[in-house]
Amino acid sequence: MKIEYDKDLTGLTTFKVPAKAAIYAEYDSERELLALSRTPEFMENEFLHIGSGSNLLFLAPFKGIVLHSGIKGISKYQKDDETIYVMAGAGEKWTDLVDWCIDNGIAGLENMAGIPGEVGASAVQNVGAYGAEAGDFIHSVECFDVVARKKVLLKRDECHFKYRDSIFKHEAKGQLIVMRVSYRLRPGTNAHNLEYAPLREFAEKLGRIPTTRELADEVVRLRDSKLPNPAIIGSAGSFFKNPEISSYYFQEEIKARGIDIPYHPSSEEGKVKLSGAWLIDHCGLKGFRVGGAEVWPKQPLVIANTGFATGSDVAQLAEHICKNVKKEFFIELNPEVNYIDTRIKVTVLGSGTSKGVPEIGCLCRTCQSEDPKDKRLRASILVETHGLRILIDASPDLRQQALREGLRRLDAILLTHQHYDHVGGIDDVRPFCFERDLPVYANPQTAKDLRNRVDYCFREHPYPGVPKLDLHELECRPFRLEGLEITPIEVMHGKLPIYGYRIGDFAYVTDAKTISDMEKDKLRDLDVLILNCLRVEQPHFAHLILYEALALIEELKPKRAYLTHGSHGLGRHEEVAKLLPPGVEYAYDGEVIMIE
Repeated sequence: MKIEYDKDLTGLTTFKVPAKAAIYAEYDSERELLALSRTPEFMENEFLHIGSGSNLLFLAPFKGIVLHSGIKGISKYQKDDETIYVMAGAGEKWTDLVDWCIDNGIAGLENMAGIPGEVGASAVQNVGAYGAEAGDFIHSVECFDVVARKKVLLKRDECHFKYRDSIFKHEAKGQLIVMRVSYRLRPGTNAHNLEYAPLREFAEKLGRIPTTRELADEVVRLRDSKLPNPAIIGSAGSFFKNPEISSYYFQEEIKARGIDIPYHPSSEEGKVKLSGAWLIDHCGLKGFRVGGAEVWPKQPLVIANTGFATGSDVAQLAEHICKNVKKEFFIELNPEVNYIDTRIKVTVLGSGTSKGVPEIGCLCRTCQSEDPKDKRLRASILVETHGLRILIDASPDLRQQALREGLRRLDAILLTHQHYDHVGGIDDVRPFCFERDLPVYANPQTAKDLRNRVDYCFREHPYPGVPKLDLHELECRPFRLEGLEITPIEVMHGKLPIYGYRIGDFAYVTDAKTISDMEKDKLRDLDVLILNCLRVEQPHFAHLILYEALALIEELKPKRAYLTHGSHGLGRHEEVAKLLPPGVEYAYDGEVIMIE
């Protein structure tokens, strides 16, 4: 086991953009991994597990510990004349495994020759190319559970393999570390999978079925003709996934507009898969650059580092591509690459109370103010971190907020409680549900209310186009969203228990009146706290007022605090700001708060 500090990771990723980690550790065995999991470096920090760094884009230094597997070894077991099981350590190079199988007369993986990365990533990412995916051949995955600190074995069906997706990118992220992967292959030297058109053409030129070695060599030749050599030019291979959309949306929205885009049925029922390269090419983006990042002219799914690109260059170019494809073809592209960014960006979508400000029909000074900071939509925020975009509360003003911020993608929604000013915009998430059911997290009472409020979303055969929600009932304990730890905090909204949420060193609490000492402990050592404050003086049975909010902030001592959920009774923004102590600000709609 080897532990290093302030580690430069630039040479450990195929993108070759500047990257650093506070701590870096390598291990060579299950025993070393177990020992590592008991060290302060591991227990006191967020961890990120990497292979050869072929699918990572670092946007900022990683503040936690980066792990790398050195578990090696390849072995085989022949069950019968039709089946051979091959097991490989997660730290083996994928190309070495493919070559080993071919050299030992084992067929199945040859279509995936030349893919950069390590064996562990084949299970995590469900890598694939030229008509084959690793998940088609994986028999089981041996993992280390960092919570239970023991070995667990997942069978293929338990891995939930989908297109470039698996359980290791969602529920198991941050909990299971892949140690070994077992593949169910077959003996033989003849290739079998010739479904991909260029491979059929290759076989036709040969006039026979190619051997596994011949097919692998052809696959590598095809890859080299399209993709930059990662030893010379930094890239992550295909940056974007080929988009998969519902057959209904494809027929009613894409074909109906006369867009003649190449497609074929997805492996997932009711969906079609489109060519992402075609979409980017037909936006005229081949060769387009941002800083040192370029859309690769030979394969527009690839973003290349021309030699001096930063992570920000790559991310900005990716965003430019996505915007243009969305504008031209009404389709959202999603990265295949994982963005590594522990910073937290919070956008205040709305900072007002249930009536908003100005209130309808009110002629008070606050409601008649011309200051944009006194125009407060109903309370919600957008949290962006670790490559995720998380909405906290879907206010009735969500449509207006999303349009103002140019929001095109959501990964999840966290609901604080069931009151209408916090869930009334749930129907407006329809545009974010075309690719998958949108995860929504709430306490049991809020989940029950939501099922009644928008029951049409949860019917067995919903009307086409309604929001598709994947509703999760939370207990008041930490949970993981694609590896990101989120801690619910129970606060009392009068007599109603509701949730606030803590993400890293940031917490959001709205509609609170009292908080127990046990829940207050979850709010200590914060960089930023956003806390509700209804008005200045007149007490309220269910909301904090100014002196109560300031007293709580003084008790919890966050480095910075922001007040939200203000009514017109809180007063004008510029006047309230003068009443606040150092380190406390009055949030406003559209404000962006960064937590480094």
